[in-house]
Amino acid sequence: MGWVDDLKVLVVTDEIGDLSSLEAGRVIAAGWPRASVAVLPAGDAGAGFVRATADRLGLELISAATADGVVVSAAGGAGSAVVRVEGATTTAAIAYRASSYPLGEAMAQLLAEVRPRRLYVDLAGLSAHDGGAGLLAALGARADAPLDSGVAGLGDLTHLDLTRVHDRLGSTELIGVVTAAQVKQQLLGLRGITSLARTEESDPAQMLATDAALAGLAALAAPHHASTPGAGACGGLGFAVLALGGRLTTGPRSALAAVDLHGVDVMVTGCSVFDFHRRGGGVVSAVAEAAEVALSPCVVIAGEVVIGAREMRTMGIEAAYAVRESASDMPTGGVSAAELAETALRVGRSWSW
Repeated sequence: MGWVDDLKVLVVTDEIGDLSSLEAGRVIAAGWPRASVAVLPAGDAGAGFVRATADRLGLELISAATADGVVVSAAGGAGSAVVRVEGATTTAAIAYRASSYPLGEAMAQLLAEVRPRRLYVDLAGLSAHDGGAGLLAALGARADAPLDSGVAGLGDLTHLDLTRVHDRLGSTELIGVVTAAQVKQQLLGLRGITSLARTEESDPAQMLATDAALAGLAALAAPHHASTPGAGACGGLGFAVLALGGRLTTGPRSALAAVDLHGVDVMVTGCSVFDFHRRGGGVVSAVAEAAEVALSPCVVIAGEVVIGAREMRTMGIEAAYAVRESASDMPTGGVSAAELAETALRVGRSWSW
């Protein structure tokens, strides 16, 4: 990333309204005509990550629905590939019979078609609770119990062979992408995914059996990762990634890791609604953290801003600018590209020197 002018601005924004991260970033960048501006698409797992990553890598994103209603979004090339599988959501506290098999299928197809050096997998699309057993099955794992029937089928598991899975992955670097809230999620025990899903209606015996089944899977697949932070991310899909030698990160961090922040004068981020509850989401939070490390001021441009200056400053945000004043108890941040461009130009002028 090269800078040619005195003021160096990096724009890393979330989706804003109907604009993708790249589209919103380009609109904001145009508001700084006297600066050297770089735009870096970024998105959170389950919310814009796949689109932003495909745009960042220059890949064509293709989405298609399968016969059982699962939506697969993928883009790939020899260098990098990205995939997300979105299934039906469930209202149950624990999806005992839901399987991560569809995500493994999509991964297997990408590995067969493009054999990428690096594969980003958005883990936030499925409501599974199977520790990634279904994903492993789709990639070729062999076992003496069904791996594709959810956690309910893992109680009798005593043998697991991942040889074919490792052969299929080869030298591909596997990166599981989760939300910031899931990065340190435990798989087992009192802080594990089964215990945290407990409700007043939960059957204690069934929950103990579920945790024991996940512990059995972990002991056979990668016992050293059973207690690794993040193993419980997204119903245990984080564990499957770790067990296969992969690593976990967030969407914004994966994007920011690709650029050199040295010499950046201003970091600009954005979102549809900058409020107290979500603090702008994962992208805004990650950019604020990166700006603090780079000793650069962080500026937010949002469709609507409904957060106080004190809370904003605790996040490391220097200033926040709203495209529209919020007049609703349920702000949506639905703004047009023209409105965003006008605000970006006003902000850009105020920061010129």
